[in-house]
Amino acid sequence: MLVCQCNVISDKEIEEIVLSFLKEDPWQLVVPAKVYRAMEKRGRCAGCFPNVVDIIARVTEEYHLLLDRSSVDLVDVKARLSRLRQKRIGGRREGRSTGHRAA
Repeated sequence: MLVCQCNVISDKEIEEIVLSFLKEDPWQLVVPAKVYRAMEKRGRCAGCFPNVVDIIARVTEEYHLLLDRSSVDLVDVKARLSRLRQKRIGGRREGRSTGHRAA
């Protein structure tokens, strides 16, 4: 499946790059910029980055399941990303307090 139309990158290419990073160090942080740098490309419109993050998370989870680690040692990547996103944006939206009135 074509993930990045600007650079014509498929999901298989991204999976291969992520697996190569994980084979070097299974606990390193893999981000879209690192993947694109390994392919000697640049994110142009960045519209594909959410899909790239999903592919990275999926491949990382599958890789760690293959390592035969106990379920206690596994980190749920999606839950961790959700917590980090919630921590970044906080409980408030658009910087308004709950008692804010527009008029």
